[in-house]
Amino acid sequence: MRVEEVKRRRRLKKKKKGILLGAILLVCIVIFLILEFFLLPQIKLKGKVVTTINYKEKYKEKGYKATFLGDSVTDDVEVSGKVNSKKLGVYEITYAVKEGIFKRKIKRKVVVKDISKPEIKLVSEEDIYVCPDDEYQEEEFSATDNYDGDITKKVKVKKEKDKITYTVTDKAGNKSTVSRKIIYKDNRSPEIKLEGNDIAYIFVGDKYEDAGATASDNCDGDISSDIDVQGKVNSNEVGEYTLKYSVKDKASNEATIERKVIVSEKTKNGAIYLTFDDGPKAGTTNVILDILKEEGVEATFFVTNGGPDDLIKRIYDEGHTLALHTASHNYSIVYASVDSYFDDLYTVQNRVKNLTGYEAKIIRFPGGSSNTVSRKYQVGIMSTLTKEVLNRGFRYFDWNISSGDAGETTSSSGVYQNVINGLSKERANVVLMHDIKTYTRDALRDIIRYGKNNGYHFEKITMATEMVTQRVNN
Repeated sequence: MRVEEVKRRRRLKKKKKGILLGAILLVCIVIFLILEFFLLPQIKLKGKVVTTINYKEKYKEKGYKATFLGDSVTDDVEVSGKVNSKKLGVYEITYAVKEGIFKRKIKRKVVVKDISKPEIKLVSEEDIYVCPDDEYQEEEFSATDNYDGDITKKVKVKKEKDKITYTVTDKAGNKSTVSRKIIYKDNRSPEIKLEGNDIAYIFVGDKYEDAGATASDNCDGDISSDIDVQGKVNSNEVGEYTLKYSVKDKASNEATIERKVIVSEKTKNGAIYLTFDDGPKAGTTNVILDILKEEGVEATFFVTNGGPDDLIKRIYDEGHTLALHTASHNYSIVYASVDSYFDDLYTVQNRVKNLTGYEAKIIRFPGGSSNTVSRKYQVGIMSTLTKEVLNRGFRYFDWNISSGDAGETTSSSGVYQNVINGLSKERANVVLMHDIKTYTRDALRDIIRYGKNNGYHFEKITMATEMVTQRVNN
């Protein structure tokens, strides 16, 4: 019994000791909690404590809040630590606040990791069509990764009968896959090209010999012999004729192209073509129109974008040829480039069409086709433009007699003498004048009467008139 009593007392003593230690621990926990939640500052992070950002992605602080004894002390928080997103790794941002003898410090971990998938680029993102009897030839592709750079060599290509699949994985395990269909069918039209110019010019009575065309197909090769030509040219009658060239491949894909053939009359020897540039202008053009009407003469006016609208309409309504000169007459604009030239030309063409409904196609280059001032703005542009205007359906005219009213003379008698001295019955006479000049206006009636009295006749330029051009010098 004595031994059992001793054991019982030991167990009781041990139990009391455990209760005491538990009580002490509980008191410590309570004290800690009081310090933690009531006496020490509190910092609460916004967002995740451990956050992940992509390689080279700029780290943006999510924010935080700090309180002490119920009051906000957020402004007292000191933040330290940097994140270098250009280098993979784990970075720590420390948030610390001190209020009296009490301090609080917590940390956020920022993991910089490559989490972007590589990018696979195909030369053609669309379905690939292959000629029925051909084998698919691999087109170019590339693969890049934001961290690994060019990983094209890592691309795995899986070829199936009607599909190609491209797969690539970067060092971080990010994987990308793209695919495209292979369709064995000829869906492309042949390519047909005209030999020679899109617009051909011949004179009445001349034999028209067509330059022909060529055609090629992506699957069938040269199919020029299959070209069908529709349309006829009557070289005995002035007019504009259209020839249509058509071709089909074995898959019935069709291509067409057209050529215009303009049959013109040769300029008549002893004819005088009075042409006026730079107008219209009130006070001169209207008087010139009066004189032409009284004398029963038709002329050609190369107009600009200036001057009264009613004079543009009057030129057209009275049967004269309404032709195009330039919208701006600014050489630095007109001859800056081919596109700039046509922008200027189409501007004045639109003006004429809006006022009259007529789409003028007869033009005169500022300075003439032989001008050299255009070299200052683009070397060789006149060689290009003189061909391109024809391809676009225009006809250009220079002159073979200058009245000198652009600067050589400033008197009506000077204009008169320059014109009559240049006339010849052995050719057509295209006279350059400017309807913005008073001395040209004042010389006009005498020029007309001289022509009539000396066996000349007056004509206006039309699309059927043989072009009178000068030598291109640029």
